[in-house]
Amino acid sequence: MNRPIRLAINGYGRIGRCFLRALHESPLKNKFQIVSINEPADLESMAYLTRFDSTHGVFSGQVGQGPDCLIIDGQKIHVSHAQTPEGVDWAHHDIDILIECSGRYGLRDELVRFVNAGCPRLLLSHPGRSAQDVDFTMIYGVNHEQLRGDECIVSNASCTTNAVVPVLDQLIRAFGVEQVYLTTLHSVMNDQPLIDGYHHSDLRRNRSAMQSIVPVATGLGQGVVRFLPQLAGKVQAKAIRVPTLNVSAIDLVANLERDADAAEINSLLRQAAIRQPELLSYSDAPHASVDFNHDSHSAIIDGSQTRVNGPRFANVFIWFDNEWAFACRLLDALDAWSLRCPEMGQASKQALERV
Repeated sequence: MNRPIRLAINGYGRIGRCFLRALHESPLKNKFQIVSINEPADLESMAYLTRFDSTHGVFSGQVGQGPDCLIIDGQKIHVSHAQTPEGVDWAHHDIDILIECSGRYGLRDELVRFVNAGCPRLLLSHPGRSAQDVDFTMIYGVNHEQLRGDECIVSNASCTTNAVVPVLDQLIRAFGVEQVYLTTLHSVMNDQPLIDGYHHSDLRRNRSAMQSIVPVATGLGQGVVRFLPQLAGKVQAKAIRVPTLNVSAIDLVANLERDADAAEINSLLRQAAIRQPELLSYSDAPHASVDFNHDSHSAIIDGSQTRVNGPRFANVFIWFDNEWAFACRLLDALDAWSLRCPEMGQASKQALERV
């Protein structure tokens, strides 16, 4: 019995809601069906924030609610408010895959709890604690073809790795890279308060998000090496939160192994964008960050900012919508996985027995 591939979402925050919107706007919306959402917040707030979004606008379809359910264009999505993986009867919903968007679970022992509770597969909207905690970490457009299909826990990495790894990969192939330094200029996130307050163990994140530029810790360097192991010991990264609501940037500085000028680097990245138009974009127009709100590209290379100091010291500037583009990559990762796993979309034995 073939049917739409059945999805559940655990954690209905910024990325969870963007994922639902991305699926709703996608040609894939008839292939996948969200049947369950687990989110501690109350149902009325969930429906309200699905319909109205200060960053991405009013939802393009109909949003309603019923007893224990969110209703999207007439389709009921069961809603639960459990605080643990075991608190939801996932098997009852006969799901094929859980989209884990809470970010609360990173160790393999924690993630396996979802499997034991009835989720046959997990797609994470975060890197997991380490590469060893997941079966595969994917950046769509870079390594998705290496996915076998029989994995149980797959990570979609992070918005920053999805933005920078495709660009670094191009630079390595064309010129070689001896050293690289990455500075992420990231819009505010919900782990920061609007005004100073006791909010986080990282002391700087207790400061007002909208009044300051705030340096924070980042695992981007380790994330890059997970995909580009030849850069082990050669990459450093830092992150700075800036008081904007959405769209972020990465300032990439690299020592190249071979001589290159700005025109050659821009030509390389422009051609890469032509080859992968759904993932990469190139522009040399005089942009500001807001121009890329709700942009689905993993990375937009700003050619007007490319610099070379001497023959091998290069600087590239990358824009990305840290919410929408990442949600779109989650959907791409899901589709790539489903194409390699024919078991998805097949009704389980338990479901057939209920029929």
